Parts: sequence; C-alpha cells; structure tokens
Amino acid sequence: MECRPCGIDVANAASRRECRVTTRFESLISTTLTEGTGVLADISRAGALVEESTLKPELGKPIRLYVFVQPVAPFEVVGTVVRHTESGFAIEYGDLSDEVRRLVGEAAAMLTKPLDE
Repeated sequence: MECRPCGIDVANAASRRECRVTTRFESLISTTLTEGTGVLADISRAGALVEESTLKPELGKPIRLYVFVQPVAPFEVVGTVVRHTESGFAIEYGDLSDEVRRLVGEAAAMLTKPLDE
C-alpha cells in the first residue's frame, strides 16, 4: 500500500511510524520567547513539517503551533523540534489531543484510499 500523497511505501517504510498527509495551512509558531509564521506542509499522528518558516527554533526546543484551517477554528499542536529543513523544521508531538488525532486520522484515511474505490 502506498501512502498518497507522500508516496511512501508503507510496507517498507521502517523509518516512518505514521502516514503523513500533505497540507498547506498557514500557521503561527510560538516558542517561549518568540513568535513567527510558517506553512504546515504535512502532518501525521506523530509529527508535522513546517516550511516557509520565519523562525528556525533550535533542535530539542519545545514549540506550540497554531494551525489555521478555514472555515473551522484554528487547532493547536505542541511538539519538540527534531529536524531542520532548508526553509523550516519538523516537530514530533509529545501528546496529541484526541480531537486533532481524529482529524489527522480522517484526513489520512481519505487521502490513502485506493484509486479504484
């Protein structure tokens, strides 16, 4: 089975615990002392990737990410920076709320259905 749209071969993806869902949501990034903006580029039940970020928090730094999804209210995820990219960073969650976990799971299920269904 392939995880669309990220194209990861789920059966052979030992480095990925969860399927990632490609997104493009404006986000507010908050650390203890600074705030910035970015784009939530993908999300899974384990973590998220933020690109086009105005901040580059240090590895291991806890952050709060407020994600703006129109027309519903923003949701919040809290995690730790685990990787830097050219234009952003990746976070891993400490504890994802049940509501956000459900939303991510539903989005992943919709996007990973076989094409012939």
